[in-house]
This record gives sequence, structure tokens and C-alpha cells, in this order.
Amino acid sequence: MAIAAAITVPLTSPTRQSLTSSLPHQSSPSPILKFTSLTKTVTSRLRLAAASLMTVGAAEKASPASFLDRKEAGILHFVKYHGLGNDFILVDNRDSSEPKVTPEQAVRLCDRNFGIGADGVIFALPGINGTDYTMRIFNSDGSEPEMCGNGVRCFARFITELENLHGNQRFTVHTGAGLIVPEIVDDGKVRVDMGEPILKASDVPTKLAPNKDHSVVKAGLDVDGVTWNVTCVSMGNPHCITFGTEGGQDLQVDELNLAEIGPKFEHHEVFPARTNTG
Repeated sequence: MAIAAAITVPLTSPTRQSLTSSLPHQSSPSPILKFTSLTKTVTSRLRLAAASLMTVGAAEKASPASFLDRKEAGILHFVKYHGLGNDFILVDNRDSSEPKVTPEQAVRLCDRNFGIGADGVIFALPGINGTDYTMRIFNSDGSEPEMCGNGVRCFARFITELENLHGNQRFTVHTGAGLIVPEIVDDGKVRVDMGEPILKASDVPTKLAPNKDHSVVKAGLDVDGVTWNVTCVSMGNPHCITFGTEGGQDLQVDELNLAEIGPKFEHHEVFPARTNTG
């Protein structure tokens, strides 16, 4: 389900931030969020206000595209999507080649306590180099990844709503990881050919020593004194895959403190461009 809403923010045209760049603090005022599906007013650092435009039921029936067609000065309209629980704020940015909010603003918008709450903000921008569209993402920490598999599926669905497309559709999308061609199939689901996985260690990239045909497969990685068996692969952005620790039994994910151990993988020194871990 897509939820349409509006947010009041100072709209800017920021320069592109790299994945590893530090983000300076901005003292710009906190955004005012206006959700169409809220039923009460909440006062906090970000002021949430109930909007009288739609009831909850009406919001579910209304087309996100019709909501986004409204042009109001200083108002950023957005739609919320999720792909397998990976949730994103989608912004129609087709009238500009630069995102309408900054990475710092994206951090505040993604905050699950004081903002909209999301894993990232995705922008639908004009295509470049002959593509139909460009997709850029600001993560919830303000960094910018090359691409996201679940994100590009949400992006494709968003485009079908914006363009009022029906039936089987294909279009080209420029991303930081290269060309992606999502396909909308007849049942409305989105299929994406992610291409062949990149296994060469230097291209993932990882500093772990290759142990199989220039690749890192079931190699040992020390994280806080515990050795994990990991395989490194890139699907346009780095991934570290593990089935458990060295000499350990099958991995029990529910027993892990993911919020604590996840960042230790992500920021490990052997991953110069950071990594996703699964």
C-alpha cells in the first residue's frame, strides 16, 4: 500500500554527496509534516499535523499521482512504499536534476520517532545518457548508495503511478550502479534483472584476501574477536554474506543484536566502501 502525504521543507538544490563524505550540521528549521492519514496532532521537534484533505479510507483509494499533482509553494509531496519491509519515501523530482531535499534533511525525515520514518528517501529524476529516468537515494544516515534492489522496485511502481502506466511496461533507469531496466508485469508486480553478481574481491570492493578465483568465498572475518565465515559480492553495491561463525552451528539471526553487530560489519576496515550484510 502506498500512503500519500505532504511535508513543508525548505526546498534546495544540494550538490551531490559521496557515500563516505561527512555531513555538516545544518541549523535550518525542522520540517512540518502533514500526513493525510493521521488522526491526531502530535507536538515534537517535528510538528505533525492532521490534514483534512482525506480520511484514512480515502487516502488508500486515491491515486498517489493525483495527490502529487498538487503544486503548492514550499510543500514537498511524497508517497511511502515498502519492498519486503524495506521502506522508502518516494519523491517526484522529475522537474529537476538535483534532489529537492538535502542529505541532512533526509536524515530527519527518516527518523522513526520524530520524522516520517523510513530506510531512505528515493528521488525520481530526469533520465541522463539516454535513459528514461534517474534514481538517487539518500539513506537514513544521509549517505548515498549506488543502488538498492528493493528500492528500485518501489521506484518502478512509483513511476507507473506517476505516468499512469498500465499492463506490461519496461523503462530504463540510470543509477549509481549503472543501467537498470525494471519490468512491470501483468499482475502489477515489479521484476528487476540485477545482472550478474560481481565476485572479484577488488571490484566488490573488499580488502580481504581472495581465496577462490580472485573471489572471497567462505573466508574468515574477525569482528570483535569472533571469526565469521563470509562471502563477498557486489550487485552494484557491496554485500557481505555470512551463514555463521567459524566452527559454530547454524546462524540464529533472532539471537543476534543486529543493531549492535550490523554497523561493525558495515564499517569494518576491509570494506572501503562499507557493506550491506546478510
